[in-house]
Amino acid sequence: MENVTGEGISDQIERFQTQLQMDGRGRKHRILMVSDFFFPNFGGVESHIYYLSQCLLKLGHKVIVMTHAYGNRSGVRYVTGGLKVYYVPWKPFLMQNTLPTLFLTFPIVRTILIREKISVVHGHQAFSTLCHEALMHARTMGKENTVLRSGISPEKVFMVPNAVDTAMFTPSPDRLSCDEIVIVVISRLVYRKGADLLVEVIPEVCRLFPKVRFIVGGDGPKRVRIEEMREKFSLQDRVEMLGAVPHAQVRSVLISEAFCIAILEAASCGLLTVSTRVGGVPEVLPDDMVVLAEPAPEDMVRAVRKAIDMLPGIDPQVMHLRMKKLYSWDDVAKRTEIVYDRAMQSPQTDLLERLPRCGAWAGKLFCLVMIINYLLWCLLEYLQPTEGIEEVPDIRPVHARLESVDDTCETQGKGI
Repeated sequence: MENVTGEGISDQIERFQTQLQMDGRGRKHRILMVSDFFFPNFGGVESHIYYLSQCLLKLGHKVIVMTHAYGNRSGVRYVTGGLKVYYVPWKPFLMQNTLPTLFLTFPIVRTILIREKISVVHGHQAFSTLCHEALMHARTMGKENTVLRSGISPEKVFMVPNAVDTAMFTPSPDRLSCDEIVIVVISRLVYRKGADLLVEVIPEVCRLFPKVRFIVGGDGPKRVRIEEMREKFSLQDRVEMLGAVPHAQVRSVLISEAFCIAILEAASCGLLTVSTRVGGVPEVLPDDMVVLAEPAPEDMVRAVRKAIDMLPGIDPQVMHLRMKKLYSWDDVAKRTEIVYDRAMQSPQTDLLERLPRCGAWAGKLFCLVMIINYLLWCLLEYLQPTEGIEEVPDIRPVHARLESVDDTCETQGKGI
């Protein structure tokens, strides 16, 4: 979610710590994470859902993931820590997104919500069709979701940052030399990620700085344009294309480089970061750990020049320790837990009260969609009543079982 309170990172951390002390452990939730993007696909959203889910399981919550089928991977699967994943038999339509249908996903979403006794639906990625449809269906059924509602009071909006596995992304023990500067770009090579900017930025940076070379990790439709640029400017020896990089191998790519355009993992490795000033990016890192630029080639080149000048003053170990304090998954899970608690405690807003926020025409269209969705829900209840859907028995996650065994052994040890 976006931060609309204007707080700094340290202020936000202090506010969440105070809320944690006030709220205590709170209630245990049954959470459905929904997104078109999840493993075996690689990316930031996929990693965020996985790590957040694992930490929420450790806190005692029930967490289920719902995504579309990937190739032959369909049905119910279990991943590390007992995390249950529904790969619904819905094929991706474009860029791993399912075809927008509005209503056709309702039967299977309803079944999952009832079977798993879900209380909170958490949608991920604004571009995910499955995410938005699941949130709409959940709202029709009276479930709470954590999607940001426009027009609400800033006091009700929380900014929960992303996190990084600092144990996995550590700096190189050796001080990097500035004789040769390597810039790493690890991202899906799509328009939304700014891949088109690279086509104009890379040749100019290579012209201005003879000791700079690029490593580009990632795949996507814009990869062809970058390869064409490399051929056009004869930069084969200065621009290396790695293709898709599994998340487990990202550190091995980052650790030997000077600075990077992959934000949190790079900073955890002690690398200076360059990024565009779009969305929530300016709020991710402190100003001395990132160089921001407008999404224009000229400003990106300026930012790269500034970053090169800053390199001699960067201490990778100090940067890593700062990241370790600021961005831990356990902290993100606890902050998210607070958002769930507040969402469950907030009063239900009537549909008629929400319609004016959507605008004159969009509000009427949205009202029509919700009416149809409600009638479909009534039809589904008639054809397959809730009482006829078998509820899944709760199975304690691996973490909880291991902790229980440890407690039992400790008690037995004291009794000996």
